[in-house]
Order: sequence, then structure tokens, then C-alpha cells
Amino acid sequence: MKQIHIIVTGFVQGVGFRQMVKHEARKRGITGWTRNLMDGTVEALAIGPEDKLLELIEACKKGPFLSQVDNVHVEWEENGEELEGFTVRHD
Repeated sequence: MKQIHIIVTGFVQGVGFRQMVKHEARKRGITGWTRNLMDGTVEALAIGPEDKLLELIEACKKGPFLSQVDNVHVEWEENGEELEGFTVRHD
């Protein structure tokens, strides 16, 4: 299992981006979370097989219909958290 930390910039808040990330992650059996940040970006932490994480990254690059993705920054990290499911955080 691998872990990635994603920051997505562009017009990505208020357009269903976090719900899209949750849907795409759950569809692939990826665990983790996603949330909006105060600077207008969307952040996600995702844990799963490398091939499934690469698919999630591609989904983030496309985004939902109304979004405009400018950049998807990905950092591959040591798998430090044990998470169940994939959630949208509101903190």
C-alpha cells in the first residue's frame, strides 16, 4: 500500500470536487479523506495500491464538470495512517 498527499488548485471549491474525489476513491477501494482549505484549494490524503492511486490522480486532474483544475500537486509519502473508508472532512 502507498500513500499520497494531494493539493488541487484552480476553481475547485463549490463545484462538487470533494464529493468527486470521495466517489472516485471509494470506487477504487482507496481509503483516506479530502477537505477544502482556506486558500481555495482542495486537499486529500489517499492510501491504496499504487495503480489505483495513479487513477485517482488522473481523476483529480479532470475534476467534476464545473471545476477548472490548474494544478494537481502530489507527494508520495510513507504510509503512516490506518484509515477506514474515504471521507469528506469539514475542518
